[in-house]
Amino acid sequence: MPRVRIGPALPDRTALDVEIAHLRDLDIAQLRSRWHTVFGRRPPPHLPRHLLFRTLAYRLQADGLGDLDDASRRLLDRSDSPEKAGQNATTLVRHIADVGPGTSLGREWNGRLERVAVLAEGFAWNGKTYPSLSKVAFAITGTRWNGPRFFGLRDKPSKDPQHEARSGKNNPLRDL
Repeated sequence: MPRVRIGPALPDRTALDVEIAHLRDLDIAQLRSRWHTVFGRRPPPHLPRHLLFRTLAYRLQADGLGDLDDASRRLLDRSDSPEKAGQNATTLVRHIADVGPGTSLGREWNGRLERVAVLAEGFAWNGKTYPSLSKVAFAITGTRWNGPRFFGLRDKPSKDPQHEARSGKNNPLRDL
């Protein structure tokens, strides 16, 4: 009999919403008590009720649904304001071109032009079908590559966003 792996239970969104709604009804003393329960220490005495509520609601959501990943935390830590964080996030996004079945990708490698056909079920190169562009790049080079970057579908993030905007390098299809 085949083994079946059972993952963790999905978070109960309704219970989380009820718990956050319950926080709205608590006075400041009750919110401070709840803070102590959740964080294991007393809240800073200067925090007003609305910040106690928001921080507790965030922590409940993060514990139930998952917290920010490390890259997002670093982005927010480096930002002066939420608006600046949003601007930084858009400049750091790597552009990846969408390629559909029937598209032909080309890359010169060691003096030879390597052509890859995009199929509905993967990528075809030299009569063989591969599940990803990274596998094709490995077959061509013998070393591990990021497939979209190898075929010029992903731009390297620029350190100077103004230079990138002036030079037109934000077009993911420029090399095709």
